[in-house]
Amino acid sequence: MSEPKSRRPVAVREALQSYLARTGLERRIAQAQVVPEWPRLVGPQITTVTEPESVTADGTLFVRVATSAWMTELQLMGPQIMAAINGGRGAGRIKTIRWLLSQ
Repeated sequence: MSEPKSRRPVAVREALQSYLARTGLERRIAQAQVVPEWPRLVGPQITTVTEPESVTADGTLFVRVATSAWMTELQLMGPQIMAAINGGRGAGRIKTIRWLLSQ
């Protein structure tokens, strides 16, 4: 009969991180974190005319825009905005931004 493995106590943080990594939720949480970080990532000028809504599992970020003129401007700025929101992110990268006109 083999002896049972002795288990050392595990910190809640460590157990939670392990669970999130195993289940794939770590990547989803990192993606979703873009929404509350949006003002810091894009700056005050863009923040005043946009409102991030959600992120899909495939990495699409949906953002509401105040006017069609701003939507056009933001589409042109897409590469710079993508670089800002994905900078330093391994897991949870945003692959596409879908600009939606606010009604």
